[in-house]
Amino acid sequence: MSYDIIVVGSGPGGYVTAIRASQLGLKTAIVEKESLGGVCLNWGCIPTKALLKSANVFDYLNHSEDYGITVSDAKADFGKIIKRSRGVAEGMSKGVQFLLKKNKIDVINGTGKVLAGKKVEVTDAEGKKETYAAGKGVIIATGARSRQLPNLPQDGKNIIGYREAMSLETQPKKMVVVGSGAIGIEFAYFYNSLGTDVTVVEFQDNIVPVEDKDVSKELAKTLKKQGIKVMTSSSVEKVDVKDGSCKVNIKTKKGEENIECDVVLSAVGIEANIENIGLEDVGIATDKGKIMVNDYYQTNIPGYFAIGDCVPGQALAHVASAEGILCVEKIAGHNPEPLDYNNIPGCTYASPEIASVGYTEEQAKEAGYELKIGKFPFSASGKASAAGAKEGFVKLIFDAKYGELLGGHMIGMNVTEMVAELVAVRKLETTGEELIKTVHPHPTMSEALMEAAAAAYGEVIHL
Repeated sequence: MSYDIIVVGSGPGGYVTAIRASQLGLKTAIVEKESLGGVCLNWGCIPTKALLKSANVFDYLNHSEDYGITVSDAKADFGKIIKRSRGVAEGMSKGVQFLLKKNKIDVINGTGKVLAGKKVEVTDAEGKKETYAAGKGVIIATGARSRQLPNLPQDGKNIIGYREAMSLETQPKKMVVVGSGAIGIEFAYFYNSLGTDVTVVEFQDNIVPVEDKDVSKELAKTLKKQGIKVMTSSSVEKVDVKDGSCKVNIKTKKGEENIECDVVLSAVGIEANIENIGLEDVGIATDKGKIMVNDYYQTNIPGYFAIGDCVPGQALAHVASAEGILCVEKIAGHNPEPLDYNNIPGCTYASPEIASVGYTEEQAKEAGYELKIGKFPFSASGKASAAGAKEGFVKLIFDAKYGELLGGHMIGMNVTEMVAELVAVRKLETTGEELIKTVHPHPTMSEALMEAAAAAYGEVIHL
C-alpha cells in the first residue's frame, strides 16, 4: 500500500506525529512492534507516575498525624500497586489506539525497516514481510532503551533497568540505584517510600547533575531526611550475583566500599534504537549513536526524517512530540519556527518534585551574563505551609541588563505544574519586572514565581 507519510514507532513522538500529519490532510500509517504509545505510555512516563502517586498516598497515610488525622496500621500492597500502574498504562495505550482510529491512521503491527525509495518493510510476529511506500516521507521515531554499561550487564532479575523496576513481582528489601538522573531519583523515592533500603550511587559530584547546584543540594538534604543513602563522586565497579543476592563493589574518593542488596537498578541513561532498522542500507548518517538531522528533522537522505530519542537533543516525551509536529508541518509546506532547545522544561516527579528550564546559574555565568538572581523558599509560602510542604524553593535567574529570564529552577510540591509559566515567559521574552507586575492568585504555590522575581529586583514582600 502507498501512503503520504509512514511513521516508524508509536511513542509520544510517533503517534503525535501521525495525528498531526493526518490533520494536515496527509494519508498516514504508523508501524509499531509492541504496544501503542511506546515506552513512555507503557513503561515510562505514565506508569511511573502511577507508582509515584501510590508512594505519595502511602506517605500521606504515614504522616496523617501531621494533619490531625489518625490512621492505624497502613500497609502497602506491592503487588496491587504494580497492578494499578499496569492498568493505567493499558488504559492510556487504548486511548492512543482510539485517537489513531479517530484520525483515520492505519496501524501496521510489526517490526519496521526502512528501504531505499521511501519504503518501509514490516515483519509481523509470524515472520511475514510486507513493503509499504511513503510518497512524501518516512519518519523514524524508534525511541530508546535503557543504556547498559559493560561492567553492569542487566539480567532482568538482579541487575535491572527501568522496565523491570516497574514490574517486579516482589518488593526488594535492599536496592542500589546507579545514576541519579530523573529515572534513578524517581525509583529511589518510590521504593524507599514503600520501605526498601535504598542507596543511590552517582558518578558526578552532585545528584541530579543537570540541575542547578542549589536544587541538587536541597534534594540531597531531603533524600537524607527520607532515609535514602546518597554516594556522590562514586562509581559501581562490578556486581557479583550469587544465590539471588548482589554484592556491589563501589569506588569512592575514600576507597572501595561493598554493599549487599537484592536488586541493582541501572539508571545511567538511555541509548537510541537505531540498530537493524535499515539506516546503513539507505545511507542515513548517524553520529555517536544518534541519527543526524537538520532543524526540521530531515536526514541526509531526502524523504527520510527522524525525531525523538533517536536524534540529538533532550530525550523527553514532550520534546519528541514537538519535533514530530514541526517535522510534518514542514513536510506539508508550512513554515514552522525551529525548536528552541534552550527553552525545554525538565521535570523529576519524586517528592519533592523538581522542575527547571533554561540556564543554570553556572551556565549563565559561563555565557558571560551579568545576573540578577531571586530565590523564594516555600517555607515563606502560605499555601505550602497549609499543605504541609514547606521544603524547597523557586530560583529565578535574570539578565541584569535587559531583564530577560535566563533560567528558572524549582524544587517542591507540584512545581512540575508551575514550570510551564516560566517556559511561556521565556518564549514571549517577558522581563523580570513584567513578571513581578503579573498578578498571581493567593494563596498558591505559583505566587512563589512572582516573589522570586521580586527578590531578584529587591522588591520581595513576604521574605
